[in-house]
Amino acid sequence: MSYQKYINLKYKPSKDDLICTFKITPGKGVSKLRAIGAVAAESSTGTWTALSTMDEKKMLKIGAKVFEIKGKYVKIAYPYDLFELGNMPQILSSIAGNIFNMKEVKTLRLEDVKWPDKIIKSFKGPKFGIKGVRKIVGVKTRPLVGTIVKPKLGLNEVQHAKVAYEAWKGGIDIVKDDENLTSQPFNKFEKRVVETLKHRKLAEKITGEKKIYMPNVTAETNEMIKRAKFVKKNGGRYVMVDILTVGWSGVQTLRNANLGLVIHAHRAMHGALTRNKEHGISMLVIADIARLIGVDQIHIGTAVGKMEETPEEVIEIKNSITSGKMKSVFPVCSGGLHPGHVEQLVKMLGKDIIIQAGGGIHGHPLGTKDGAMAMRQAVDAVMKGIPVKKYAEKNLELKLALNKWK
Repeated sequence: MSYQKYINLKYKPSKDDLICTFKITPGKGVSKLRAIGAVAAESSTGTWTALSTMDEKKMLKIGAKVFEIKGKYVKIAYPYDLFELGNMPQILSSIAGNIFNMKEVKTLRLEDVKWPDKIIKSFKGPKFGIKGVRKIVGVKTRPLVGTIVKPKLGLNEVQHAKVAYEAWKGGIDIVKDDENLTSQPFNKFEKRVVETLKHRKLAEKITGEKKIYMPNVTAETNEMIKRAKFVKKNGGRYVMVDILTVGWSGVQTLRNANLGLVIHAHRAMHGALTRNKEHGISMLVIADIARLIGVDQIHIGTAVGKMEETPEEVIEIKNSITSGKMKSVFPVCSGGLHPGHVEQLVKMLGKDIIIQAGGGIHGHPLGTKDGAMAMRQAVDAVMKGIPVKKYAEKNLELKLALNKWK
């Protein structure tokens, strides 16, 4: 059965269809229609040759259907029967599996997925989301402010806890581990969690504010669950997980454990899939999948920091994970940020964001506490409708930060 039989521009998708938008460039010497049909066929019921086991009528009925072609952009509808509910690995093995390696395509990028209600309901989704996190922290409207303990590797458990304490004391809401700190010889997970949570309690007592610590539980799945339970046992409210390196099954296992912990999703390794605008998988798709499975917060980029992305991409991701029937995921902006970026971020993304700065706090001329104060002052300025530069005239910490990072 030819690949082109999977193209039906008269097809009207049903409410139960999963719809993918792909960006397709045909391989050398391959016609556009063959390349497009090959993607639809190979991601559903088709294969490269005729089969003795083939029932063409049935194959076409449950097979994917190309229903729109606009330049390089192609929309493909996948019937609900192709998928197992609640099984993200199986779904992705179909719509984002072998098709990326086919000779028929030179490049292929999965740009967007529209999920039918039947599939959405088969996943738990966020337990807390924006509203739940705000309730825990006790902050109703302003952007939350977070930091990452720096240096990311090298500090021992007590040093790590003290850096977190200084940040909390200066006004930071959230402190998290970095993506590659788990349980190294110089900084063991259990001791770090105990020490940092002890300092969190002290910071809460001194500041009168709720403070959050997000330990990185990323590990082999059984060990990850063990570490998450340890966090809960010791009074933690949050865990952080590197969603791509731990894998979707691992993330789902963590969510399904129902430990009552907020799940913060770090997107380490996403660039391997997302950076090439012609090939791979968009961050929009990754963020939507993470939301379905049930993370409460996720990194979406900044467009003004050190990471590569456009404002349009970041806004699209933010809008996607905060709209629809499922609870909204808290968008996290992180990567090369400092107090001078706060105005731009809030103007671009609104107030329902977490502004997370590492070097932009710990690199402050007067140290971590003053760096935290500067970041909080920048947020306060925006909330009061005062230009950050003007607010800095009466706030030394903010003034020093703006002078350093012009």
